[in-house]
Amino acid sequence: MFATDQQLAIAIVGKDRASMWVKAIIPQLERKGFPRIDPLHDGRPVPLVRRFYEGYFGITAGFAAAAPDGEERLGLWKRERNRKPKSKWGDPAP
Repeated sequence: MFATDQQLAIAIVGKDRASMWVKAIIPQLERKGFPRIDPLHDGRPVPLVRRFYEGYFGITAGFAAAAPDGEERLGLWKRERNRKPKSKWGDPAP
């Protein structure tokens, strides 16, 4: 449930780049809302780290945006052509 920075780094970027990621990237991510170290457990909560990355990459937002927005009315746009043209002040032309 809780992981050290080194464990998270290895899981996210691999063993070769882990030490650089801990030193340089974690401070930047914390400014963007990356979960802080829990002092009682001496690690970062892994479920919150996962949720952070889902939001960071827009994974959760993408699914909500794909929901249907209502009934389709395909012929409705044709009715707009029958309106009188507007004058330059926005009122219907005489």
